[in-house]
Amino acid sequence: MEPWILITIAAAFLQNLRSALQKHLQTSLGTRGASFVRFGYGFPIAVLYVIGLHFIGGYELPMPNPVFAFWAVIGGLAQIFATMLLVHLFSLRNFAVGTAYSKTEPVQAAIFGFLLLGERITTGAVGAIVVGVAGVMMISVARMPLTLANLLKALTGRTALIGIASGAVFGISAVAYRSASLSLGASNPVVAAAVTLACVTTFQTVFMLVWMFVQDRREIVDVIRSWRSSSLVGLAGVLGSACWFTAMTLQQVAYVRALGQIELVFTFIASFFLFHERVNRMEVAGCLLIVTGILLLLLG
Repeated sequence: MEPWILITIAAAFLQNLRSALQKHLQTSLGTRGASFVRFGYGFPIAVLYVIGLHFIGGYELPMPNPVFAFWAVIGGLAQIFATMLLVHLFSLRNFAVGTAYSKTEPVQAAIFGFLLLGERITTGAVGAIVVGVAGVMMISVARMPLTLANLLKALTGRTALIGIASGAVFGISAVAYRSASLSLGASNPVVAAAVTLACVTTFQTVFMLVWMFVQDRREIVDVIRSWRSSSLVGLAGVLGSACWFTAMTLQQVAYVRALGQIELVFTFIASFFLFHERVNRMEVAGCLLIVTGILLLLLG
C-alpha cells in the first residue's frame, strides 16, 4: 500500500477527532474562539516538529520564497474561514450531517486542482469521487422523504450552502497548500510539508489573534481559560494537518481528499457514541456509498 494512503487515513481520523472536540468547545467559546484553538494551540507543536527534523533528524530545511509565501497566505486564510463555516455548521445540524455537507470538497478540490495546477485525474477516479459525493447527498436528505423537491431543498438550503461553501474553501486551501509545499523544491516531502505547516499555522495564529484583539478581547481570555480542552484540539489539529500536508505533497489533492472522505465513517461512530445522535438507515446507506467510492479509488 502506498504511503500517502495510510497517511491520509490517519489525517482523516485526527481531523474527525479535532472536529468532535471543537463541537464541544463551540458552545463555550463561540465560532471564532473554537476555530482559533486549532491554530493557536497547534503552531508551537508544528514549529517544534520542524526543529526536531532539522537538529535531531539532520534534515536540511528549504528556504521559503515569494511563491511559497503567496500560496501559504492564500491557504492559511482559506482554512481559517472554512473552519469557521464548519464549526458554525455544527450548531445548525448534528455532527454527522454537518460534516457530510462539507465533504463535497473532493469534487471542488479536483476542479481547483485542474484550474490552478493543471492536474488531471483518471475517468475511474472521477467515477469514484462521484459515488462518494452521491453518498454525501444521500446523507443530506436522510431525514426527509426522498423526492426531487427535497433533494433540491437539501442542496440549496442555508445549511447546505454553508456546508458546500465550507467544502469549497477547504478545497482552495488544500490546493494552495500543495502549491506552497511543492514550491519549496525540497527533496524530502515530509520536510516540505513540515515547513509549510509551521509557517502557515504561525501566520494563522497571528492573524486570528489580531482579529480577536480588535473585535472582542474577551475571546482571547476565554481561549486561555479553556487551555486543557483547547490544547487537545490544537494537538489533534496540527498532527492531522501534518498528515494532510505530507499526503498532498506526495499525491494530487483530488485523490487525497477523495480518500479523506473516510472521515465520515469515523464521524458516524463519534456521532453515535460520543454525542448520542441517532443515525437512520439512509445515513448508513450514504456512509456505505462513501466507503464504496473510497474502495473504487484505491482499486483504481
